[in-house]
Amino acid sequence: MSFIDTLLQGVLLGGLYALFAAGLSLVFGIMRLVNLAHGDLIVLAAFLILVIVSTLGLDPFVAAVVAAPLMFALGWVLQYHLLNRTLGKDILPPLLVTFGLSIVVQNGLLEGFTADSRRISAGALETASVSLGNISAGVMPLITFASAILVIVALNQLIYRTALGRAFRATSDDVVTASLMGIRPNSIFAIATGLAMVIVTIAALYLGTRANFDPTAGPARLIYAFEAVIIGGLGSLWGTLAGGIILGVAQTVGAAINPEWQILVGHIAFLLVLLFRPRGLFPRAAD
Repeated sequence: MSFIDTLLQGVLLGGLYALFAAGLSLVFGIMRLVNLAHGDLIVLAAFLILVIVSTLGLDPFVAAVVAAPLMFALGWVLQYHLLNRTLGKDILPPLLVTFGLSIVVQNGLLEGFTADSRRISAGALETASVSLGNISAGVMPLITFASAILVIVALNQLIYRTALGRAFRATSDDVVTASLMGIRPNSIFAIATGLAMVIVTIAALYLGTRANFDPTAGPARLIYAFEAVIIGGLGSLWGTLAGGIILGVAQTVGAAINPEWQILVGHIAFLLVLLFRPRGLFPRAAD
């Protein structure tokens, strides 16, 4: 029963990692942009939610709804006026620019909030749990996992069932041809990054309510997001969820064996997948 509980906690943790990774996967899938500032933007969104909760006294979930359009606008502006200028055959400029953006965000947060760790209070939800037979699961982890599934479903519906989704796929396949058909790639890329920032806000909500965070917490979130994306397979949203679950289960099993092994075992699982399936477990996007 203890092993089943460990697996359950790992699956639920995987939902959080999938949320970290979904925005990264979306941006990479559409414009082949590797955003090294992704983790820091998650932390930035967490601080934004914290400020809204502190100043307006709103519930964290309501605060996330308020923060989401602000993060969308930030993502749109960053992509349209900065990151679009770096896109091309050479992958180095986006890496350098997003690395610089990461440093700017981290230092800006350090100046504004100091190095102290913070947490967003979710009230009774933090300790609430439900019984699943002989084991218990926290309500917040369950909500996190359900949110991850809803985000993946919503993204799939958007990409494969809407005109905007067709524009995403067209620009991803061939920017020049898409432009000839009346699509404005720069605007499409900006909308994609804006949507990724909305997902980042959802991830930040659960990051802030489930664990402490500080201005330097971004790189670790970026690593988990990258590992989930690569384990699942580039371009596959459902694969991203599967990658997050595999990473989460590996970490909880490692922690059950020895608490010091939690992070290490997750990295080992990532390396094993990379060794035997370099393109990931589900490399093609799901319909």
